Amino acid sequence: MKKIFYLLLLFSISSFSQEIALLKYSGGGDWYANPTSLPNLISFCNANINTRIKNKPSTVEPSNPDLFSYPLVHMTGHGNVVFSDADVTNLRNYLTAGGFLHIDDNYGMDQFIRKEIKKIFPNNNLVELPANHPIFQKPFPFPKGLPKIHEHDGTRPQAFGIFIDNKLVLLYTYECDLGDGWEDAEVHNDPANVRDKALKMGANIINYIFTN
Repeated sequence: MKKIFYLLLLFSISSFSQEIALLKYSGGGDWYANPTSLPNLISFCNANINTRIKNKPSTVEPSNPDLFSYPLVHMTGHGNVVFSDADVTNLRNYLTAGGFLHIDDNYGMDQFIRKEIKKIFPNNNLVELPANHPIFQKPFPFPKGLPKIHEHDGTRPQAFGIFIDNKLVLLYTYECDLGDGWEDAEVHNDPANVRDKALKMGANIINYIFTN
């Protein structure tokens, strides 16, 4: 109860103190991939959906009690992920207390992250979000669901979630590469309309977390 109260207190502080974080995990995967993505997403949200998020995201390890300071923790990378027992316990407590984890597979993480998610929630399965889920509705409509930003295997993009008491607490975006679309334009040379789709979908995620 103490952690839940602490988390709710932090989330109720003035919007001037909103802050999000990047998850620094173990296992050898490049948790630091896409260094310009979160700052660009923050700038887009502050300019377009009236958020007041600190411009520079923090970095937090999954076992750190500071995890509870952030309404959103973002995770990305291409490779291996390993959560320790302490990581698993802290992440589970964080998510069940009201926190939110967005995992964006940057191509190559899928085979590893699914096993680690199962450690956190052994009794909950990833559920694919339908296109009519609220996260795709506002402030920018995505009537077909998650947009495709980069092609890899030629498969459709999918958004999966873990729900606790009917509340989405973990979002896993797969075969999409949202984070690549948030990066500086010259990093991947994506067309402006592709980057715009990625940033708008990211803004929908931020909006969903801050309003639910």
